Amino acid sequence: MSVAEGDFVRAILDPEAAVPDGLTNPDGAQAAKRFDVYRNNVAVSLTEALETAFPVIRKLLGEANFKTLAGVYLRRHPPGSALMMLYGAEMPAFLESFEPVAGLPYLPDVARLELALRESYHAADAPPLDPKVLQQMPPDRLMAARVLLAPAMRLIRSRWPVHAIWARNMEDGPKPGTGGQNVLIARPDFDPVMSVLPPGGGAFMAALMDGATFGAALDTALERVPDFDLSAMLGILFAGGAIIDLKE
Repeated sequence: MSVAEGDFVRAILDPEAAVPDGLTNPDGAQAAKRFDVYRNNVAVSLTEALETAFPVIRKLLGEANFKTLAGVYLRRHPPGSALMMLYGAEMPAFLESFEPVAGLPYLPDVARLELALRESYHAADAPPLDPKVLQQMPPDRLMAARVLLAPAMRLIRSRWPVHAIWARNMEDGPKPGTGGQNVLIARPDFDPVMSVLPPGGGAFMAALMDGATFGAALDTALERVPDFDLSAMLGILFAGGAIIDLKE
């Protein structure tokens, strides 16, 4: 008797499940012990992958609590690919609905930040735009142009101080204050770099990412923050190599 793939996967992820029918030792006896060892190894490997992927979440919860959370997560969200570099994509949404961590409402956005860092690291390379191109473009043409952003760029907009929380736990930074932070992740070299955006920067970047022209994105930012610092925003973008082209 062969083992159905669905039954095998469900049994691997459920520690209470019986050994699937048809899984036997060479002597024909049910392979209970061998299967239990394999099942445990799979759970340990997936838990370790989540620990590597979300070190701040792990530190905030503590090792024992994180392992418990990981055990629930991996059974609800088994890997969809043999490539484990981005395993955990559903973690932010999972944390939003996981009742035991409801008292820590900032956790989903911290997970989004950690996930975005990994996505940025593994994104395709793209040569940045020379800042002189923008500087030499007539203002009317610049305002009508659309910006092509680097594949490694990510934007996290949060009502929580997510960058400060990350820095506190990963770099022994100061205790986070109150208020939200918008964080731009870029990859100017080999590793992603985070920048906390100035007021209005999140709205400006979100508009660009939605396909707005440079002028329309600037108007969006100015509507929210009349003294929006465009120079500071452009400095962050060019330092991170986040702009790779302008489309007129």
